Amino acid sequence: MLKAAILDDEIRGSKLLERKLAVFEDELQVICVFNEPAKALENLSHLGIDVLFLDVEMPGMNGFQVLENIGTFNFEVIFTTAYDSYTLDALRLSALDYLMKPVDEDELKTAINRLKKRVMEKASSKISLPEKKSRNKLALPTAEGIYLVDKANIIRVEAMSNYSVFILSDNKKIVVSKTLKEYEPVLDDTQFMRVNRSVIINLDYVVKYRKGDGGTLELSDGAEIEVSVQKKENLMQRLF
Repeated sequence: MLKAAILDDEIRGSKLLERKLAVFEDELQVICVFNEPAKALENLSHLGIDVLFLDVEMPGMNGFQVLENIGTFNFEVIFTTAYDSYTLDALRLSALDYLMKPVDEDELKTAINRLKKRVMEKASSKISLPEKKSRNKLALPTAEGIYLVDKANIIRVEAMSNYSVFILSDNKKIVVSKTLKEYEPVLDDTQFMRVNRSVIINLDYVVKYRKGDGGTLELSDGAEIEVSVQKKENLMQRLF
């Protein structure tokens, strides 16, 4: 049974989403609903949820700032918002999905199916991910402290508005309030490559390349990353 939480400052909106999620009660359970970001921050890390349905625009602290203050997390994120002014492609790279309010039932069903697939991929990746041991560490400052991570354990780094999301080999995600551009020089070596405007990948975690204009990479954690046409030739040289 998948576990979910909802964070939405509008009580009416959170209740409506909870009712719509009740359709999936055989496979997903909403264990907590938060209407205040501060309350969510106190509890989210301890709930053991699989997914957070996260409103973007909230007074005092928006959805991105909530993730930044959590610092590191293992759950997936599905953004929900009534505004369409955000760069959807960038948000989708950093989240499992992005749903416009009022949430469409068919789109919600698609998001739940994607969630189930991602959870299964995570479980299998724990066995298949390559073990890396390196003292080449990177300091990632967050609201709760500084994380020291081995570069070899970074699967990819994704842009999320003015933040960067580090996805690690143990399924943790660390949100840092710096742009991807700031980290590109730090990760500029044979191990990493920026394959499009929004993602830097660790080439050691590539398991499959699918042909296309730029092509698509499949990584060890199941993520599928599109390659820009401009980056394709360099990628081919470095992979093959």
